[in-house]
Amino acid sequence: MKEFITPRSANLPVACSDFPPACYTTLEGEVFYMQRIALPPDAHLSVRLEDVSLADAPSVTLASQAGPVEGNVPLPFSLSYDPEQIMPGHSYAVSARIELDGELLFINTEHHGVTLDGQDPQPLRIKVDPVR
Repeated sequence: MKEFITPRSANLPVACSDFPPACYTTLEGEVFYMQRIALPPDAHLSVRLEDVSLADAPSVTLASQAGPVEGNVPLPFSLSYDPEQIMPGHSYAVSARIELDGELLFINTEHHGVTLDGQDPQPLRIKVDPVR
């Protein structure tokens, strides 16, 4: 992936002095699918960490990563977020999609909830299914 929309992509939390006033935490993972096919060379992967607490309102994006697919599945991702944005009692989830020229090819069809309390498995594995 080449284009990141997160403040930093690292394996460890960064020092507070790097991004005042907050320290960022990173959620690592990989996106995969079960079909034995290669993706087109111009395919793009996007992954988002969202607050999905309100059922009747749009989700709030805390971190996202988007860019061209490089290599074969599993496709790695790294989402850096501000832990100060995590609210007690809220629900958070990671979503992924693969597109080609704006057309959706794959999307996750299962909910991938995360607690963001340091106990989430890493790498987080997100399965995407083909769009028919």
